[in-house]
Amino acid sequence: MVRARVAKLKKIKRYVMIGTASSVGGFLLGITAGLAAPLVAVGAGAIIGAGAAAGIGTAAGATVLGSLFGIAGAGLTGYKMRKRVGAIEEFVIQPVSEGQSLHCILAVSGWIEDQGERVFQQQWRHLWMSREQYVLRYESKYLAELGRAIDYLTSFAVSLAVQHTLLETGLAGLVAAVAWPAALLSVSSVIDNPWNVCVRRAAEVGEQLAEVLLSRAHGNRPITLIGFSLGARVIFHCLMAMTKRISCYGIVNDVVLLGAPVTASPIQWHQISRIVGGRIINGYCNSDWLLRFIYRAMSVQFTIAGTGPVICKMEKKIVNFNLSHLIKGHMDYSRKLTEVLEAVGVRVTPRCGQSVLNVEKVTRKLNTDIIDFHTAN
Repeated sequence: MVRARVAKLKKIKRYVMIGTASSVGGFLLGITAGLAAPLVAVGAGAIIGAGAAAGIGTAAGATVLGSLFGIAGAGLTGYKMRKRVGAIEEFVIQPVSEGQSLHCILAVSGWIEDQGERVFQQQWRHLWMSREQYVLRYESKYLAELGRAIDYLTSFAVSLAVQHTLLETGLAGLVAAVAWPAALLSVSSVIDNPWNVCVRRAAEVGEQLAEVLLSRAHGNRPITLIGFSLGARVIFHCLMAMTKRISCYGIVNDVVLLGAPVTASPIQWHQISRIVGGRIINGYCNSDWLLRFIYRAMSVQFTIAGTGPVICKMEKKIVNFNLSHLIKGHMDYSRKLTEVLEAVGVRVTPRCGQSVLNVEKVTRKLNTDIIDFHTAN
């Protein structure tokens, strides 16, 4: 009788300790973004005892980590569209860096210049905000067409010395459609057609991305979204779609939108800010003549976020960065992406030329050394 009672008490104690370990482990994971799970277990051992910390490595602990990292399912790596939304033809999430972290990043490009297998990853190769970073590969056929169109129009404008004229005469007088040079207007269809196609698809891709985030395929971790040009539009529509759902909170941490071809309406920006836990950065360029040219038919009162600050007095989360000293044309968002990211406070790889994968090895070695130190002591 006594033995049975003792055995029962031990069993109850074991479950309590595992439960405590799971709770503390989850808390530690939440406040130690960037540390590896083994290190969290070591830290938990120091706080609640080795016996309780061992619970993190049990089935119960595995469930907690599985929920946190999204490893119970496929996670974000290689995520492919399971249910077609609208006319979307391509939607795949690809890794940019190796490893796992308690805070993941998803980057979205605005256009590409070829259709190589790693073209999206190459654009973001210097991003270094987390050990776990992804890019969204979407509608590459159409984004490549847009990239060629932007390149052609930019070259055409330069050959006519239009870009020089736009920068020298002041943009205030060029808001009116009549101010645009006739030669430039004559080739407007080169950019208008592929742009309009990509604008529509970007909105649909944004809705699909919202479904992915709401399903928590990345686990119960905060995620930061970064995008330039139409990639920023994808993110904007993703956030707008999420605001319509009850389960939209506690998912998105920070948002970085660069050269965003979206409205600067304070009402809509206030809406998306409600579901973002951290900051929303709006990187814009006053002298982005290409973005103004594309939206030349819009009302003068219609402000594009990528060409000016978003004024939303009721919301302190929104931070505006004037990138006019770096960006002289819309094409620069791709060509100078690393410099632009650095300018708005996004962490990038050291200027020594190291790749993200090399930095990953250094980070992994550092984490291993920390674990060895704790074990030895």
